[in-house]
Amino acid sequence: MTKADLVEYVAKKASLTAKASKEAVNSVFSAITDNLKKGDKVVVTGFGTFMVRTRAARKGRNPQTGAPINIPSRKTPGFTAGKALKKAIR
Repeated sequence: MTKADLVEYVAKKASLTAKASKEAVNSVFSAITDNLKKGDKVVVTGFGTFMVRTRAARKGRNPQTGAPINIPSRKTPGFTAGKALKKAIR
């Protein structure tokens, strides 16, 4: 399912216009993104939890030369599915 498909689905389910549906979907994604940027967790009860995870710094190697390199730590978005979502998929 693409974002356009999601917008269309929301428009049909909620009896909204395509424009209103697109704004609603974009608002939800924007709210999740803004809270993750602040380092907050976003909990959607029954669906799951969006959070910021930190990857530790580690050593790697350059595949061309084989020389060791240091890979710095970084933040990545993460998602953990909730009980209701897991149960629905089973």
